[in-house]
Amino acid sequence: MTDPVDLVEQARKLFAGRVEFLLSAPSLKFLPDPGPPEIAFAGRSNVGKSSLLNALTGRKSIARTSVTPGRTQELNFFEVGSPTTLRLVDMPGYGFAKAPLKVVDAWKRLVRDYLRGRVELKRTLVLIDSRHGVKDVDRDMMKMLDEAAVGYRLVLTKADKIKASELEAVLAATQIEARKHPAAFPVVHVTSSEKGMGIEELRAAVLEDASI
Repeated sequence: MTDPVDLVEQARKLFAGRVEFLLSAPSLKFLPDPGPPEIAFAGRSNVGKSSLLNALTGRKSIARTSVTPGRTQELNFFEVGSPTTLRLVDMPGYGFAKAPLKVVDAWKRLVRDYLRGRVELKRTLVLIDSRHGVKDVDRDMMKMLDEAAVGYRLVLTKADKIKASELEAVLAATQIEARKHPAAFPVVHVTSSEKGMGIEELRAAVLEDASI
């Protein structure tokens, strides 16, 4: 078993190296050829997914942040390492009320098909906004992952935006939620892209998951 300190350092070196956008896949036929392990990122629109991807990779704009939630409507693939060690997959945000029903259905179909059929997918990170906690749309996503038998980690984002006592309560509630789902990891990650909180640990977890 890799020493946690070594893993943090390995992950730091890996993400400090090559990180490049590979392609966007609006449907399964556009997916990249099978290859390195993939770690997917899921979350409600405006949960801070792009900011977290940027923080993990140490870049300012590897994943475009947008003032308009729901702009990511495709699976966006990023390659990490030279040669490529793993791929990060930015999945379409969910739960954005203003998106047309037809668009939402297309997103769901794309995500569900990817989750069920992608052998390279090793883990999904489900991002939860610390200010709001787990919502029904998050539970829907978790259920989809449970049914697809894809292991996932729950990651609290924007942890710097609420008081420590509130964060403690949200973390406890999220841990209870995680225990209700067969494919969820019991450990919940707490992060802040702005302050760098929990980023090192999450980076190491991503590398560990890619190595399974």
